[in-house]
Amino acid sequence: MARPIRMTRRVGFSSGHRYWISTLNTEENRELFGQWASPFNHGHNYVLEVTVEGEVDPSDGMIVNIKRVDDVLKARIVSQFDQRSINDEIPWFHSRSASLENLMRYIRDALLSGGKDPVFEVSRFIGRGADATVRLVGLRLEETPLLYGELEIEGERMTLTRVYEFAAAHRLHSPTLSSDENTALFGKCSNAAGHGHNYVLEVTVEGKPDERTGMLVDIVALDRTVEDLVVDRYDHKNLNEDIPEFKERVTTSEVVAQTIFDRLKGNLPAELARVRLFETARNVFEVSAR
Repeated sequence: MARPIRMTRRVGFSSGHRYWISTLNTEENRELFGQWASPFNHGHNYVLEVTVEGEVDPSDGMIVNIKRVDDVLKARIVSQFDQRSINDEIPWFHSRSASLENLMRYIRDALLSGGKDPVFEVSRFIGRGADATVRLVGLRLEETPLLYGELEIEGERMTLTRVYEFAAAHRLHSPTLSSDENTALFGKCSNAAGHGHNYVLEVTVEGKPDERTGMLVDIVALDRTVEDLVVDRYDHKNLNEDIPEFKERVTTSEVVAQTIFDRLKGNLPAELARVRLFETARNVFEVSAR
């Protein structure tokens, strides 16, 4: 039996937007958007990833022709957004904020046929007949390298991810092992003087966007909490020596990631969905609430 295969295609567009609803007065806008409120635009180089799923056609070995996918993305998304002022030139946003969350909802609806039916309009992609379907399964939209959102089509699960950095030293050493055993297990990472990393931390929260702001979390409050509980606490510290929660524990990135997840869970202004810790560009560790 053939198994479905997923394919992700990436496109980019540059757009201006503002957190300002023209039907509201200045005080109302500032109450809604806080420091982000401004009647003037700012811009982003957005990166959109679209993931589709389907079965391989034995005649050409593809689930869908990527050129056809590009045609749809250019026609339905890029042509609408690229070099545009979202609030001014796309009617749907005249009375809604151009938040990352609202943009994902708009893009989803623009790509789906039949409202919320999660099946691409086949004729736009491939000429194989009505029995050939490619399902849209997810979106990822990056506003900046430090902020991106994801939307699962089935179940409409939406997440927002914020990216942080901290530099810290540690030593991989187990107090239950001898010096020789530690060296054999951890190699040079067990060096008595320790070593350091520029850690990259992704914190992902999930929820439903507020209908007025279009946001699922107050980013300022999120940043403040993560910085207080993790980033400022660990930055330029020796994890083994300076941080109480790592005393008598091996500071592997698995342990550090789990500890960060536990410190954040229940303390954020939205539900914690996932923590990813990049020890290096090649080593990534993930703890998920699911």
